[in-house]
Amino acid sequence: MSNYILTYSKIKFYPLEPVKADVNIADIAHSLSLMTRANGHFDHFFSVAQHSINCYKEAKSLGYSERVQLGCLLHDASESYISDITRPVKQNLSEYCIIEERLQGIIYERFGLADLSREEQRLIKEVDDILLHFEFEVLMDLGILDIPPSKSMEHDFSQKEFKSVEKEFLTIFCKLAG
Repeated sequence: MSNYILTYSKIKFYPLEPVKADVNIADIAHSLSLMTRANGHFDHFFSVAQHSINCYKEAKSLGYSERVQLGCLLHDASESYISDITRPVKQNLSEYCIIEERLQGIIYERFGLADLSREEQRLIKEVDDILLHFEFEVLMDLGILDIPPSKSMEHDFSQKEFKSVEKEFLTIFCKLAG
């Protein structure tokens, strides 16, 4: 039994002992463009990469720094290596949360965000929650937060071809990461 996954770019990636140099943005963009949000319960395929792109766009529209915008784009990047678990289950899996937090920290470090302040992290989480609410409101006709958050722009929740989403994710990343 191996203790690594083989990524899209054919890197042997050890999710329990991640190596910063093995974190590859092409792997992240490809994987997230093929992963569905809401555990596949929306009417149509809507990817984690599309969610991340919308988070970036919301942060940009709100005038947040490019660091926060990049953090929003990458906030779910750990899922490309360890997948995701629904929130109600995840909150009961403390070891998974430790693994996810450590891996996300290494990803942020790899892309120059290791020193995100508490305020920057709060803004990223806030944007993530805004998009979560409106994804459910638009795609399931049911907002999930008791008090709907305000958003700064309209977002595209349509089904898109994964290769175009992957390309858009990479284009945004290259613009922000320089």
